[in-house]
Amino acid sequence: MSDATPAAPERNDFIRQIVREDLASGKHGAIQTRFPPEPNGYLHIGHAKAICLDFGIAQEFGGRCNLRFDDTNPAREDPEYVRAIQDDVRWLGFEWSELRHASDYFEVYYLACEKLIAQGDAFVCDLSAEDVRAYRGSLTEAGRESPWRNRSVEENLDLFRRMRAGEFPDGARTLRAKIDMASGNINLRDPALYRIKHTPHQNTGNAWCIYPMYDMAHALGDAIEGITHSLCTLEFEDHRPLYDWCVDKVDLAGHPELMAPLVARGFPNTAAKPRQIEFSRLNLNYLVMSKRKLLAMVNDGLVDGWDDPRMPTLQGIRRRGATPAALRLFTDRIGISKQNSLIDYSVLEGCIREDLDAHAPRRLAVIDPLRLVLTNLPDDHAETLDFPNHPKDASMGQRSVPFSRLLWIEREDFAEVPPKGFKRLVPGGEVRLRGVGIIRCEEVIREGERIVELRATLDPDTRPGGSAVDRKVKGTIHWVCARRAIAAEIRLYDRLFTVPDPDVDADGKTYRDFINPDSRRVVQGYVEPAAAEVEPETRFQFERSGYFAADRYDHAPARPVFNRVVTLRDTWSA
Repeated sequence: MSDATPAAPERNDFIRQIVREDLASGKHGAIQTRFPPEPNGYLHIGHAKAICLDFGIAQEFGGRCNLRFDDTNPAREDPEYVRAIQDDVRWLGFEWSELRHASDYFEVYYLACEKLIAQGDAFVCDLSAEDVRAYRGSLTEAGRESPWRNRSVEENLDLFRRMRAGEFPDGARTLRAKIDMASGNINLRDPALYRIKHTPHQNTGNAWCIYPMYDMAHALGDAIEGITHSLCTLEFEDHRPLYDWCVDKVDLAGHPELMAPLVARGFPNTAAKPRQIEFSRLNLNYLVMSKRKLLAMVNDGLVDGWDDPRMPTLQGIRRRGATPAALRLFTDRIGISKQNSLIDYSVLEGCIREDLDAHAPRRLAVIDPLRLVLTNLPDDHAETLDFPNHPKDASMGQRSVPFSRLLWIEREDFAEVPPKGFKRLVPGGEVRLRGVGIIRCEEVIREGERIVELRATLDPDTRPGGSAVDRKVKGTIHWVCARRAIAAEIRLYDRLFTVPDPDVDADGKTYRDFINPDSRRVVQGYVEPAAAEVEPETRFQFERSGYFAADRYDHAPARPVFNRVVTLRDTWSA
């Protein structure tokens, strides 16, 4: 199935307007963006918005977009996350211009900090982390200067070089910017630039025992790569003054000697001054998107891993069966703005349905099977019927569906005591079998209290080509041929949480108390042969049941496994 979507109209959010104006004014000859994830966990649905924006801007304006891993904290990073992130970006339909790492630039960051020390803009501080917090002050109280803030340039350079040489234990010293301890922006109260961490790095091994802090590494990484528009979510708005301080004080573009270690390794010197622009992050109800909480759910066995189809991770969403086209449609639909808002989960589900309704072939499947015998057909009756693969798209062709006197139907399509408005099968009642004809229920067979079989007769005149083919009955039900059906494991997934805001800890409860016990049910069903004989990640509409996908890892034609991607219609709005 193609993941292509029709050409969209020109997008015109405030960021694209800035880019158009910058190009028109000649400020930039070409656009350079980057997607800068930290490899300390799996990407989630919120990152899809950033990916589509960063790569989308570059594509739309003929520019370039790097994938840069901001890998500055080796204690929390793992090559597993690196591989998954690359897989996610490609799955969404994007390819990076260059693959970069903040760790590629460690030597440049180090030289930049020596320059800051020499300028009197940074100092080595001996305060503990606890003391730093105490000295920082509050939103209403100015901070206090570190007792070591006025060390000489020579002493600071000596201590910083000894930090790099590994002379001091973790936490003994930090390199801090010298900005303003009375600033109303707490981010400017002499923030840390480097800390000691004797931890091997997943990309550089044991080459370093000091590591740059994220704010500095992110800013200088953008400057190194010549990023024209550094797109960040709104929580970084208060960090922008520090971002600009780092870029301006180091001035990589004006000091090519700082770039020499990279140039010697074959990197181009593209240093320039980037501009940070903030936009609202994606907030969805019925989800938890804190990496810390997602990791806890994985480690505590509350889910079956990062790619559990109930997880909001891109790996989980993909495994459940959503298409990249649906996620791109979703990010287009919610748009880009500076206003934080909460998006209802039904918007995402609606985009998935819209995409699958247009592109997913139809198949017959029974999830909760009840045996049906057509008693007026011979025991050896066997035929094949032609069914369209898609009722609205003849180009998808047709398939042959086996039919016999022994069928499976959905148990919920029969009721001995029907509720008001029930239009399916009842004792003595008639219903149309999809694509076959009208049947009448003649007998109900039980084992104890449980109904195990229905016996019915098929009106041959209502079959295609018969004299009464147009005879009307109120209901139509689907079926599969019991003699040719393939047994399938069907995993019925639903929302992971029962409340719209599980992330708010109140009344002694946490998100763990709101996990939906019905978020996954595994049942044994039956599918027509054409549904089983497919590759993993093939998506279908199981008629009258929902949209399903062959599991990415567990499905095989001999042992099919299908995940419910989404129901046919919104069942949560009520």
